[in-house]
Amino acid sequence: MFQIKTYDAIADEGLATFPNNYLINTGQEPDAYMIQSTDMHGHNFGPNQLAIARCGADFNNIPLNDCLRRGIAVFNTPGGNANAVKEVVLALMVIASRNLIEAANWSTKWGDEDLSLRAERERSRFNGHELAGKRLAVIGMGHVGSLVANAAISLGMDVIGYDPYLSVEDAWKLAARVQRAATLTEVVKGADFITVHVPKNEGTLGMIGKNLLEEVKPGTILFNYSRLGIVDNQAAVEALTAGRLGQYVTDFGETCLQDNPQVIITPYLGGSTEEAEINCAKMAADELIQYLETGNTTNSVNLPNVVVPFTSQHRFTIIHRNIPNMLGQISTVIAKAAVNIDNLVNRAKGDYAYTMVDVGELTPEQVTTLVTALGQIDAVSRVRLLKRPVH
Repeated sequence: MFQIKTYDAIADEGLATFPNNYLINTGQEPDAYMIQSTDMHGHNFGPNQLAIARCGADFNNIPLNDCLRRGIAVFNTPGGNANAVKEVVLALMVIASRNLIEAANWSTKWGDEDLSLRAERERSRFNGHELAGKRLAVIGMGHVGSLVANAAISLGMDVIGYDPYLSVEDAWKLAARVQRAATLTEVVKGADFITVHVPKNEGTLGMIGKNLLEEVKPGTILFNYSRLGIVDNQAAVEALTAGRLGQYVTDFGETCLQDNPQVIITPYLGGSTEEAEINCAKMAADELIQYLETGNTTNSVNLPNVVVPFTSQHRFTIIHRNIPNMLGQISTVIAKAAVNIDNLVNRAKGDYAYTMVDVGELTPEQVTTLVTALGQIDAVSRVRLLKRPVH
């Protein structure tokens, strides 16, 4: 039996994904966590903790390096809320370009005057622009960015994208009419709308800053439904004041954005739909099931993604530092136990690596010897022995 502990409100549909050999929140020491926003930094992980699945794309609330040292695999659910983010960005593009929030607020304050007469007289003050024929710059062409780009094409917009790390899989998802820019400066020049959809890391913090915003044409509307810090909010305010930006729409408010009529702030609504929460919970559950039962890693953020068919009777999975001669040490230990290796797969990600070794039948003595000896290799964080699942 596997023990799963949840933090935050995890959709019941996701928890229902687990088969009968999984127990949820029993109070016993868990094998894995399912979380959303709970901060795991400084958390006291138990010695048997094997995995954490974050129901969402962001994982800044999880101490990845500490987890690696403890042999804990971490997963996220990229794309699980992509459609939700796409829809809110498209909705806000219409809202911003048609001045709908200002107009709706105006319509609630007409005093004793007949609203229809006042609207007939003053409605032109809210005249906006249609999306068709306008140029949209999409920065980051992954799960969300590709959906936004394709939807904008279907609305008759001219779309240009920028993503130096565009994968072949994501490239196949893009409509043929989506143009590709070679630089950030190229993608923003001449755009009527700019939307950013990139992960948060050292390379993307502040990527939409003062220098780049000096390249946009006056009146451009900027959207940040990616992460706080991707756009330099203070630089965005300065660009609004200078007229380089017409409006700024974001899911991530800061003090410098308050009470600015050119700013629309939503309270972390980008991926907040019931459907997105269900999708992410189901994805997270599937990732944990695969990892706990087969050792396969799909959407791991601190280990390389390794998916290998489980064809032998047993499989050793080993999390270890990425240093020379690790495979030699692992193979030597297994050979000394008189065990033949059926298959060996090794992948590295930064300072750590993940090795799967498939073997045949093992005696109880060989199991004890191998688990102990492999775990005693200095660079090893975690050794697991799995038996081929029978479903």
